[in-house]
Amino acid sequence: MNIWRLIFREIIYRKGSFVLGLICVCAAIGSLVGSVTLLKIYDLHTQQILESKQAQTEQVMAKLKDDMRKATLKLGLNAVILQKEQELADWYTYEYGTKYMPEVYAEKLANSGIITIRHLLPVLQQKVKWPEKKRTVILVGTRGEVPNLHKSPVKPLIEPVPVDKMVLGYELHQSMNLKTGDAVKFMGKEFTIHNCHEERGDKDDISVWINLKQAQKMLDKEGLINAIIALECICAGNDLSRIRSEIVQQLPDTRLYELGKTKILARYEARMKTAQAAQLSVGNEKKVRLELRGDRERFASILVGIVMAASAIWIGFLSFGNVQARKNEIGILRAMGCRSSQILLLFISKAVFMGLLGGTTGIIVGIVTGKNIGFGLEELKEGTITTAGLFEPGLLVLIVLLAVLLSVVASWIPSLIAARQDPAGILRQE
Repeated sequence: MNIWRLIFREIIYRKGSFVLGLICVCAAIGSLVGSVTLLKIYDLHTQQILESKQAQTEQVMAKLKDDMRKATLKLGLNAVILQKEQELADWYTYEYGTKYMPEVYAEKLANSGIITIRHLLPVLQQKVKWPEKKRTVILVGTRGEVPNLHKSPVKPLIEPVPVDKMVLGYELHQSMNLKTGDAVKFMGKEFTIHNCHEERGDKDDISVWINLKQAQKMLDKEGLINAIIALECICAGNDLSRIRSEIVQQLPDTRLYELGKTKILARYEARMKTAQAAQLSVGNEKKVRLELRGDRERFASILVGIVMAASAIWIGFLSFGNVQARKNEIGILRAMGCRSSQILLLFISKAVFMGLLGGTTGIIVGIVTGKNIGFGLEELKEGTITTAGLFEPGLLVLIVLLAVLLSVVASWIPSLIAARQDPAGILRQE
């Protein structure tokens, strides 16, 4: 007796019962796959949203950092390194340092690996007479910033002054009616006005900047400087003792002073608030999406649980009704020598076939329905998320096995009842 032939003929003969069972399995698996598809679409869309937000945040951060750099240009460098024996009171009184140190100190500090200060600017400053203009000015010799070779390159806050060029403070170029490109004589040497500063309200307004080497030669201070002006790094925060300790380790005969603590704190706090505000929007978006996903996941679990339970019960009722309707056939098959195990195999095989076919159909229905609903809820355009990216093959196999298990478990008790029926009792009743 061919068991597969019996299964096929059973399905054909009682196709209404089989189709109803198939619909139950399809509904159960379809609800599961549809829910998983909805959540997968939601997760992928969340990822896209967060990536887009992060990209926007990075753009905003880049712009804000650039704005902060421009603001820093207005704040100016905020720390100065002087020779250890230099009295700070004298430095403020004379508007320049009276103690000198080698110019190579700036390069040594730049190449030391210290990260708490940046934008090192060695300078030689001295109050001098401008005999040709009969003015007293502050001469500042500068070579521009010393590059930090161990750090990522950054745009200098102060550009170097070219040889034979001169930069004038506001009060000087205004009072002497000088402008960029004019030629002037300073302490017996010809210079061209390279730039003219706007009003700053401090000693810079009466300062003259020239190339450091030329200033050293004019002041007879070759190879010497009297200050290294720097910018305290944001990574150091407000830890002045840490910065001083690191500098003293490299340059024992020097000392660091801050040029306006309020400027440092304002710059630090502004950057921190900028970073926090930029990341807050991404964090808020992620939090909202996670909360909404939790709500959808809870609803899906309840819905799928109800549909799965209802489908299992309905398949069980269908199987039980099928067994009752086929009592005579079962009795005849048993009387013809069909064993109880074969009767059980007949009903279980039918349930397996129902699970395979219903599970496969349910997956297709679930993906299509879930995708359409998901795209509608998320307001996505077709092609934004591909169907292939919604499921892994391994998961689909597990879902098909689950469909088979659901069908077999729901049909198990009716199948056992059918297999254990006494053929003599059934035929006697008839």
